[in-house]
Amino acid sequence: MRRLIVLTLAFAATALQAADAGAGKAAYDKSCKSCHGADGTASSAIGKMMKVDMRNLQSAEVQASSDDQLKKDIIDGTGKMKPMPNLSGSAADIVAYVRTLKK
Repeated sequence: MRRLIVLTLAFAATALQAADAGAGKAAYDKSCKSCHGADGTASSAIGKMMKVDMRNLQSAEVQASSDDQLKKDIIDGTGKMKPMPNLSGSAADIVAYVRTLKK
């Protein structure tokens, strides 16, 4: 019985921590879309201006990254992408949204 209670509590905690792709889309649209594009295929104009090839967020390479790695990339930046520490509270939601972009 004790084990059942522990498992139930663990499941409930996980459910409460589940990321929200809808909230992630709103945060993505506000903070990420201008560079990464509405569908995650990246803005070639921004890439050319910054002299960088942006990764397609739909790609197998990006989708194979762990959620923790994607959150780290969002918060700490990667390559020429500037750090976005103000998104730390919504990074998990943004990752959930990025997962919906998978080809």
